[in-house]
Amino acid sequence: MLRNYFRTAIRFLIRNKTFSAINILGLAAGTLCCLYIVLYVTDQFSYDKQHNHVDDIYRVTSRLSVGTTPPTLTAYCSPPVAPMLKKDLSEVQQFTRVVETDGFGAKQHLLQYKDKFFYETSAAYADSTFFDIFRYHFLEGGPKALFDPYTVVLLQPVAQKLFGGEDPVGKVITIDNAFGKHTFTVTGVVDESLGKSHLHLNILMSMNSGGMGAFARASNSWAANSLTASYIRLAPGTKVATVQRQLPAFLERYGGEQLKSFSMKKELILQPVRSIHTTAGYNHDQQSVSSGFLWLLLMIAALIQLIACINFMNLSTARAARRAKEVGVRKVIGAGRSDLIRQFLGESLLVCLLAVLIALPLLLVALPWFNQITTSDIRPSLLLDYRVGLLLLGLVLVTGLVAGSYPAFYLSAFRAIRVIKGNFTSQVSAAGIRRGLVVIQFVLSITLISGIIVIYSQLNYIKRKDLGFDRDQRLVFTFSTDGSRQQVPAFAADLRRLAGVKEVSMANNHLGWSVPNSWVYYISGQSSATGQDIKQIYTDEHFAAVNGIRIIAGRDFRPTDSGRVLLNETAVRKLGLTMTSAIGARIFPQQDPGEKPAWLEVAGVIKDFNFSSLRDDVGCFMLRFADPTVRQNVDIRSDLTVSAATGDYGRLLAQVQGLWTKHFSGVPFEYAFMDDIVQRQYASEQVLSRIINSFTLMAIAISCLGLFGLAAFSAEQRNKEIAIRKVLGASVGGLASLLSRDFLRLVAIALVIAIPIAWWAMHQWLKGFAYRVTLSWWMFALAGVLAVAIALVTVSLQAIRAAVANPVRSLRSE
Repeated sequence: MLRNYFRTAIRFLIRNKTFSAINILGLAAGTLCCLYIVLYVTDQFSYDKQHNHVDDIYRVTSRLSVGTTPPTLTAYCSPPVAPMLKKDLSEVQQFTRVVETDGFGAKQHLLQYKDKFFYETSAAYADSTFFDIFRYHFLEGGPKALFDPYTVVLLQPVAQKLFGGEDPVGKVITIDNAFGKHTFTVTGVVDESLGKSHLHLNILMSMNSGGMGAFARASNSWAANSLTASYIRLAPGTKVATVQRQLPAFLERYGGEQLKSFSMKKELILQPVRSIHTTAGYNHDQQSVSSGFLWLLLMIAALIQLIACINFMNLSTARAARRAKEVGVRKVIGAGRSDLIRQFLGESLLVCLLAVLIALPLLLVALPWFNQITTSDIRPSLLLDYRVGLLLLGLVLVTGLVAGSYPAFYLSAFRAIRVIKGNFTSQVSAAGIRRGLVVIQFVLSITLISGIIVIYSQLNYIKRKDLGFDRDQRLVFTFSTDGSRQQVPAFAADLRRLAGVKEVSMANNHLGWSVPNSWVYYISGQSSATGQDIKQIYTDEHFAAVNGIRIIAGRDFRPTDSGRVLLNETAVRKLGLTMTSAIGARIFPQQDPGEKPAWLEVAGVIKDFNFSSLRDDVGCFMLRFADPTVRQNVDIRSDLTVSAATGDYGRLLAQVQGLWTKHFSGVPFEYAFMDDIVQRQYASEQVLSRIINSFTLMAIAISCLGLFGLAAFSAEQRNKEIAIRKVLGASVGGLASLLSRDFLRLVAIALVIAIPIAWWAMHQWLKGFAYRVTLSWWMFALAGVLAVAIALVTVSLQAIRAAVANPVRSLRSE
C-alpha cells in the first residue's frame, strides 16, 4: 500500500512538472529562511548555557536615582556589594567581579611580545574566582589562572596573533593602556567552543593588577562608583526570591548612611545570567539584544513558512480536478476516506521532504550572506547538531500536515458517483478558500513591505536629523596609552597648521559615543536632594567650536577658565535657573560628608543637542573645562576631534598620517569619521532593517510563485473561453485585463486588511525612539502600490501568454 502511494505521488509530481516545481521551490525557499532564522534565534538564546550550575548564577544589577532624577537600571553595582553578599548571606556560595575598561578611558590596549605589537579591544579586570563561576574551554592553563597579580588570560585569536605556534603559558607580555604600561604573565588561553558568553572579552587581567582593578579592590563606596559587573552563585536549591527579599535590609545595613548623604535611592536586583544577553534596557549592556526583537524574527519566519504553505494548499486544491477521477476510482474499488487522507498527506510530506533536501545545501551556500545580514557567525557545523535534525523533522511534519491538510480533506470528500459522471463538488467552496488564502498571503506581504518603508524612513530620519552639533567633516582620534597621550598636545599643534584643518580639540570623550561620566549638581540654597544628575565631558577651550555646538547665552571657554562649565538648556531649566541667572551662577557637586564645599561657575549656556542616541530625550549635560589640576585626574588627551576644511580627504589624511608617524612612531594609524560613529549607535536597527528587507523580498518571491501558478491554472481552465473571445475580436490587452482583474481585486482586499495591522505594528516599534518619523498615509499607500504592481506583473505574464496563444489549438476539439 505504502509503495503504491509513493509511486502514485512520484508519477503525479513528474506529470505536473510546473506546479510541482512551484510547490517544491516555494516550500524550499520558505524552509531556507525559516531554518536560518530559527538557527539565529536559537544561537542568541544559547548564551551562557555552558556554565556549571547556570540556573544558580545571577548578576547583581542596580536600579538607582539621585536627587530628583528618574531611576535608571544599570548592569553594574558598587565594588563591595558582591564580596559582602558572600560574607553576609549563607545562601551565596561564591562571587566574582568584572571591571571592563572601555568606560574608563581604556578603549584600546597595546599588546607587545618581543617584536610583535598590536592594538586589541575588549579587556577587563576580574577576580581570581572568575573561573569558579564561569566555564570556559582552556586550551592552555587552567581555572586558577588569575590567582596571582599581573596575570592574564587571552582569547585564542589574540594568543595566536601574539605567539603563533609557541606555547603561551609563562610568557611575559606588555600591556600598555590608559592605566600605564605593565608586564603580565600569560597563565591561560581560552576559546568559546563550550558556548558563547555575554562577556565579550579578548583580554582578562587579574583584578590585582593595578588600574581600575586596584581601584575596585580598594573601594568601599556603596552609593557611587557603580562600576563592577558583579556575579554570585547561590547554593543549590536556594530560591532566588528568598535572597532578593534580604537585599533591601542588606543594602541599608552597609550602605544606608552613604546613600542618605548622597540623596540617592538604590535597589539591588538579581538577574539570571542566562537571560542577560537577551534582555535589553540596562546601561552598560551594549551588545545585548531584545528578546522582543528575537520573537519578531520568529514571527517573520512563521509568516514566510505560512506563505509557502498557502502556495501549496492553493495549487493543490486548484489541481483537484485533475485528480477527481482518481479519487472516484479509488473509492469505487474500496478505498476509505481515511486511506485517501493518508495518501494525500503522505504526498504533502514527500514534497516537504524534497523541499528540505533542497533547502539544506542552499542554506550552506547562502550562510555567509545570511551571517553578513545579521552580523552573526552561525557556523555550518551547527547543522550537524541533533537538535537541528529534530527541528528539520518537526518542520517537515508541521509544514507537511499544515500544507496538506486542506487538500487532503478536500479531495477525499469527493463523492465517487458524481466524480465518475464528471460532476463533482465539495461542500466547501474551493475557489472561495483559494481566494481567502491569496488575501492572507498579500496581507502578510503588504505588512512586511510597510515595515520596510517605515524602518527605512526612520533610519533615514536618524541619519539626516540635526543633532545640534556638526558630525560631518569631523575626524576622531583615540589615544589609549599613556605614552601616546604625552604626544597629543604637540600633535594637535601641528594639525592646526595644516591648510585643510579648521580647528582641533582635546577631551576625555568624543560626541557620538556614550557619555559614562555623570555627577549630581545643585545650586546655592539647595541641597543634593534636589540636585540633578548631569552628564559631563571634560574639554579644552576649543571643543564647542570644533563640534559646532551653539552657545546661546554667556560665552565660550577661555584658556584660563579654571572651574568653569557650559550647561545645556535642559540642565539650566531643571536646576531652576534662567538664561540670564545662569551666567555666573555657582553650582555645587555632591560631596562626601565632611569634605570642603566646592563649586563651579557657569560661563555660558549651550543649546540642547543629542549627545546620546535618538532613542532618548535630551538630558542634563555640561562641558567642564579641564584646567591643569583637573587633567591629573581626568585626562583630556584621550580623544582628539578635528574639524576639516576640505573635501579632499585623501590628501588631508596623507598629511595627517605623516604627522602621526612623526609623533607616534610604531603606533598604528587609526581614525574614524564622526558621522560613522553616530550611525553605529543604531546598529540593531540597521540589522533589523537588513533582515526585514531580505526576508520580505523572499516572502514576496514565494507569494509571486504561488500567484504565478494560480494565474497559469486559471488561464488553462479558461483557454477555450479566451480562444472564443479572441476569435470574436477581443484584444490582447482586454484579455490580459480580464484574467488579471480577479487577482487584483484580491490584492485590494488584502491592502484594506493589512493597513491597520501594519500601522499598529510600526507604531509599536517607533515607540522605542524619543525622536521618530510620523506615520503617514503615503507609507502604506506606497506599500499597496508596490504589492499591486508586483501582483500585476506576475499575473500579467501568464495572462498575456494565454492571450497571444493560437486559438485554433484550444478550439480544435470543438
